[in-house]
Amino acid sequence: MEAIKNNPEALEFASDRLKSDREVVFESISKVGWTYCYIKDNLLNDKELLIAGLKVSGQILYFANKTMRDDKDVVITAVTNKPIIIKYASKRLRSDIEIAKLVLEKDKSCLEFLDESIKGNEEIKKILEKNNS
Repeated sequence: MEAIKNNPEALEFASDRLKSDREVVFESISKVGWTYCYIKDNLLNDKELLIAGLKVSGQILYFANKTMRDDKDVVITAVTNKPIIIKYASKRLRSDIEIAKLVLEKDKSCLEFLDESIKGNEEIKKILEKNNS
């Protein structure tokens, strides 16, 4: 644990036992995020752990399982940090107007990763027009 506190990236080289220890993993992920890709299966459904990492690195949504990619809180945290990561969210959430607005307010080029069904929405059109002016 002390090694992880001193160097959160050391989780990459930790034993499987440590990679499945929630406290150790939280210490690492909450600081560097990307070490989420090394955690063991017993922690993959731990929403709090994933969100802690997403606050640091939205990119780790890529490593999340399908259940987490379909969790609205998880996806909102990810796209707040890195809008383009919307492309790894579930189809259901890529068609969610609230998430689409959040993404497009930050980066309108992410429109291509959103579901076609939202593109005709008036709120979405206004955001895109505002970003063009």
